[in-house]
Amino acid sequence: MSTPKILILGAGYGGLLTALQLQKKLNYNEADVTLVNKHTYHYITTWLHEPAAGTAPADHARVELDGIIDKSKINFLKGVVESIQPDEQTVTLKDKRVLSYDYLVIGLGSEPETFGIEGLKEHAFSIRSINAVRQIREHIEYMFAKYKNEPERTEYLTIVIGGAGFTGIEFSGEVADRIPELCKEFDVDPSLVKVYNIEAAPTALPGFDKELVDYAMDVLTRKGIQFRINTPIKQCTPEGVILATGEEIKAGTVVWTGGVRGNSIVEKSGFEVMRGRVKVDEYLRAPGYDNVFVVGDCALIFNDQGRPYPPTAQIAVQEGENCGSNLVALIRNDKMTPFVPALQGTLASLGKGEGIGIVGQKKVFGSTAALLKKGSDLRYLYKIGGVGLALKKVRL
Repeated sequence: MSTPKILILGAGYGGLLTALQLQKKLNYNEADVTLVNKHTYHYITTWLHEPAAGTAPADHARVELDGIIDKSKINFLKGVVESIQPDEQTVTLKDKRVLSYDYLVIGLGSEPETFGIEGLKEHAFSIRSINAVRQIREHIEYMFAKYKNEPERTEYLTIVIGGAGFTGIEFSGEVADRIPELCKEFDVDPSLVKVYNIEAAPTALPGFDKELVDYAMDVLTRKGIQFRINTPIKQCTPEGVILATGEEIKAGTVVWTGGVRGNSIVEKSGFEVMRGRVKVDEYLRAPGYDNVFVVGDCALIFNDQGRPYPPTAQIAVQEGENCGSNLVALIRNDKMTPFVPALQGTLASLGKGEGIGIVGQKKVFGSTAALLKKGSDLRYLYKIGGVGLALKKVRL
């Protein structure tokens, strides 16, 4: 019997953890495992708001795959996926290389969901990759420098953050912390800087506990963030945004954090999707394809109340571990284990030394939440790269 070929697309949380699980559990030559990723590194999505604001270097959120993948067990291939042909069991890359597989794992991540807002794709930045956040930081700094040459254009100092979900709230906290540094560096009067967080839903952090939401908004308001809640953005222009109320906010920088959808490649490849995400079975398999697994932001799973789980890093990690174990079971003709999320809590940072969260049934605030978030980050680093990586990356 020929050695089964496992192809993993994407080294995000779901794809990487699938690969690491296979690396840990498979014997040498038990399967031919290939991991395809557009970069030679994995990045920690839950940290991207920091380098986007400039409160941490971009490389802090980046983990080189060389340091965590055993190349004697996992073949790494740098490439960009162009299309998937599930009926032929092949994947085509942008450079026209064609890869075949017996088992496929799709972990291609997400794309910004613009909800049809005019001009958003053209004129707003998104916190979605190392290169994207580096561009946001540089653009904000450029706007401050540009203002010094055109002091009448105070709108250059205005930042609009579209969306008050987790990413928008965390980015708001980091931007608020960065503003005093920028003002000092560029000799700008802090009273001229405006940061708006605009949310279409009736509350910030939709679906989150009200006491925690109120605490977060109070902290960020005191830091200088101006909220516009229950106020959709109607249009994004080169000059800023126009709200559904008709108000125009002129801004030098607009950053969209208002939601994501699954990768468009998945939909274009013929899989059945909802907003780009595949409604998977109990083993994370795509409908109609018993050899195709979907993890991370591309996978759609529902809770007992019939509501979709949000596409979080926590769930993607668990999906990857489950998927890797089930692939080993399939290869060895053992029984697979259904995927059941084990939610361990939710934590959000509000800038330096501040945070909110729920751990078990307990609400946590302030420095306690911030420390617990650091602990959660450390656990993930230890999981993928051991003590060495955790010590290298921790920021106290």
